[in-house]
Amino acid sequence: MHNSTKYCRESEKSWPTQTIRLIRGAVLATAFFVAATTASRAQAYQRLHQKATVVDTHNDFPNKSVEYGYLFEQSLQGKTHSDLGRMKKGGLDVQVFSIWCDGAYGMGKGFARANRLIDSVQAWVARNPADMMLVKTPADLKKAVKQHKLATMMGVEGGHMIEDNLGYLEQLYGRGVRYMTLTWNNSTSWASSAQDESGNKVPNAKAGLNDFGKQVVQRMNELGMMVDLSHVGEQTFWDAINITTKPVIVSHSCAHALCPVFRNLKDDQIKAVGKNGGVIHLNFYSGFLDSSFMTRSRAFNQAHKAERDSLRKINPEPYFADEYLFERYPEEVKNLRPPLSLLLDHIDHIVKLVGVDHVGLGSDFDGISSAPQQLDDVAAYPLITKGLLERGYSKKAVRKILGENFIRVFQANSKLP
Repeated sequence: MHNSTKYCRESEKSWPTQTIRLIRGAVLATAFFVAATTASRAQAYQRLHQKATVVDTHNDFPNKSVEYGYLFEQSLQGKTHSDLGRMKKGGLDVQVFSIWCDGAYGMGKGFARANRLIDSVQAWVARNPADMMLVKTPADLKKAVKQHKLATMMGVEGGHMIEDNLGYLEQLYGRGVRYMTLTWNNSTSWASSAQDESGNKVPNAKAGLNDFGKQVVQRMNELGMMVDLSHVGEQTFWDAINITTKPVIVSHSCAHALCPVFRNLKDDQIKAVGKNGGVIHLNFYSGFLDSSFMTRSRAFNQAHKAERDSLRKINPEPYFADEYLFERYPEEVKNLRPPLSLLLDHIDHIVKLVGVDHVGLGSDFDGISSAPQQLDDVAAYPLITKGLLERGYSKKAVRKILGENFIRVFQANSKLP
């Protein structure tokens, strides 16, 4: 036995019994306090998350539902990122579902496809009236949250679905659509996309909005439909931001400075959204968060080149092959995913540029093939709250990021209370 240890124990024998009890009691009390404090901190982010109104502005489950026949109220663990049960588990209060189709649904097809997807969303709500509520106004949203129902909203992802017809835009609004992304990856006849502008493949006479495109933005303002600037080219972005009389949203994009891909916003664009009073909602896709993800992804694709080439013959859009291969080889994909901290880095970047009032969450779940580690599905949202608190964000700031910023813009655009 070490001499000092022996001395301490021998000395203890001469202490009064009451003193020994007091010392041991103090040690136990300290240990209990440390454990209780740790548990309290762990519970603090969960309490905040549950009390906050959590909003996600972009989820692609409608297309999964139509394509695969999935029922939203069923447990789809292992098949999708989303289902009703996991949204409840993740503390999600408001979900804007994407009404999306690719450029193959052009004139004569896009509007019909949009309506089919809207039918699907409305069917979920009709089957689950105790758990879901279709939201068209800020008052509806407030009521749904108060009744602990999923506030179910819709946004059209791609202006090609109005088929150059303002009447179709108005009909979509009437059915509950509350934002429209001016373009998807494909340009329309009236607006150029980020993919086309960055690749110098703009099909129109010039990039940006033409006269009809400007009418679309103006009519959206009049209706109370939020203008969404994800996916749009830089010229389209600047044309729209200069025309709109209402705050815009960017429903699912990230910061170009941290990950320079065509779909992300440059710092001057971020500042313009801040000046406009709008909100940028961050996409969870690994390739929009992590600048090195695509290098790792290309190595993965090369390893599965033959399979990928076959898939591209079925559908040339990259998302189709990516989604299939990522689901087929989950263990390999796990090593490709960036850490959750990168999503928080993008939030930090926007906050430093324009403040905490202009950032939110737009996961793109069920429309992406890879998300950061730990963000496996919609049940994982509390981890974002935890991460923000650990970075020193105040509870007030976290509530804004989680949903209050979106609600403010929704109210500013809405013609109804």
